[in-house]
Amino acid sequence: MEKRASAKKTAKKAAPVRKAAAVKEATVAPEKAAAPVKKASATKTVAAKPPRSESRTALVRRARRINRELAEVFPYAHPELDFENPFQLIVATVLSAQTTDLRVNQTTPALFAKYPTPEDLAAANPEEVEEILRPTGFFRAKTKSVIGLSKALVENFGGEVPGRLEDLVTLPGVGRKTAFVVLGNAFGRPGITVDTHFMRLVRRWQWTAETDPDKIEAAVCALFPKSDWTDLSHHVIWHGRRICHARKPACGACPIAPLCPAYGEGETDPDKARKLLKYEKGGFPGQRLNPPQAYLDAGGKAAPPLGATG
Repeated sequence: MEKRASAKKTAKKAAPVRKAAAVKEATVAPEKAAAPVKKASATKTVAAKPPRSESRTALVRRARRINRELAEVFPYAHPELDFENPFQLIVATVLSAQTTDLRVNQTTPALFAKYPTPEDLAAANPEEVEEILRPTGFFRAKTKSVIGLSKALVENFGGEVPGRLEDLVTLPGVGRKTAFVVLGNAFGRPGITVDTHFMRLVRRWQWTAETDPDKIEAAVCALFPKSDWTDLSHHVIWHGRRICHARKPACGACPIAPLCPAYGEGETDPDKARKLLKYEKGGFPGQRLNPPQAYLDAGGKAAPPLGATG
C-alpha cells in the first residue's frame, strides 16, 4: 500500500512537468510563426523559429518569398543616394560611410557644383574639400579617399568610372560593397550590397549565420538568381531602415512577420509598432533630395536641403 501511495504521489508530481513541457513546445511550434501580425498580442512573446532541420529547399523558398513580399511593400525601392552619373554615385557611396544617406545628399550638391568631374576633384585643394565634407563626419579621411579615387580614375581609367568589379576595388576607399552599389545602380550589373542593415536582417531571418560581409554575400547570392541581387539589396535595406530597426524592430507592423524567425524581438503591439516606423512609412521624408518620380507618386517625400528647418 505504501508503495502504491508513493507511486501516486510521484505521478502527481510528474504530471505538471509533462504539462509544462507541452506548453513550451506549443510556444515554438511552426504554426505560431505563421500567425498574422494583426492578431499579435501586445505582450512580447518569443517568436517561433524555423526548425533546426529546415532543409535547403525550404530555406530557399522562405528567402525568396520574403523578397517577393518586400517587393510588394516597396515597389519603388531605389538607391537612396542622389546621383546623376557613375562618378557622383561612387563618390557619394564612399562618403556615406559612418553617416546617413540623407546627410550625404545634403552635402554633395555643393561638392559636385564645384568639382563636377574626376579631373576637377583630383586637382582640388584638400582643405576646401574638407570644409564641404565636414558635415558627413571623418571629413579628412573622406577627402583623402575621394581625391585619391578621382586621381586614380584620371590616371588609370581615362577619367571614367570602370564597370568591372576587379577595377573598382582598386580605387582608394572602394570595397566590394561600394563596388556593387555602383555596378548595380549605375551599370545595371547585378550585385548584392552587404551594409549594416543587410547583415542584420539576413541573420535575423536565418538566411546565414556568417558574420563576415564577403561570406554573407556569398551565402545570400546562392539563395537567389543573379537577376534578383540588386533589387533584393534595395528591399532588404529599405526594410531595415524603415521597419526592422537594430534596437527596436517594429514587429507588430512588419509585413513579413509570419516568415520571420526573430518575430517578437521588437514591439509586437500593432499600434505601438506603427509609431516606430521611419521615413515615408511613418509619414517622414526619405533620404533623397531628388527621389525617383515613382517614389513621389507612391506618397514618398523628398528630403530637405542642408540647413532647412521644419
